[in-house]
Amino acid sequence: MDDKIRCAWCNPKNPLYIAYHDTEWCVPNFDDQYLYEMLLLESFQAGLSWECVLNKRESFRKAYDHFDIDKVISYDENKIEELLSNKDIIRNRRKIHASIQNSKIFQSIACEYGSFYNYLRTFTHDRTIYETEKTTNDLSDALSKDLQNRGMTFVGSVIIYSYLQAIGVIHSHDKECYLHKNTERNIPI
Repeated sequence: MDDKIRCAWCNPKNPLYIAYHDTEWCVPNFDDQYLYEMLLLESFQAGLSWECVLNKRESFRKAYDHFDIDKVISYDENKIEELLSNKDIIRNRRKIHASIQNSKIFQSIACEYGSFYNYLRTFTHDRTIYETEKTTNDLSDALSKDLQNRGMTFVGSVIIYSYLQAIGVIHSHDKECYLHKNTERNIPI
């Protein structure tokens, strides 16, 4: 390992976590495929640590047909039972059902707005938010509420805040972290 100072949450003994922290977390990525994958993974995080989900990410990719949304929205009870018996992913029946329903809603939103990113932009206004030591904000509250009103579950404000950090809308590296950006203002993405 190196001697870089990272965010306090980043387990220095987990190479996957270090790579995620250093190259992915808080880095803007607005490709709809990535936005979809991260939304599903974040919904599985509810009540768990991100490290737990991240450690199972490759298994989720395999189990969820590499997050092919057209396949996921067509999952039937046989596929649900297959997922529930897969010891390499998080086997929570409610979260699995939610992942399928949320996928249908994600696709509907993407069709309505031309892309899921275009939908997000109606909330983010092409801004990056720089803040630390928070778990929710007005943006995560508003986006969470709208997604819930559309029928998504496991998308509370804390989960959505984490999602916005993951996709690079919110930049939250600790002040001591070598990736921290010291800025007093929010800037366009």
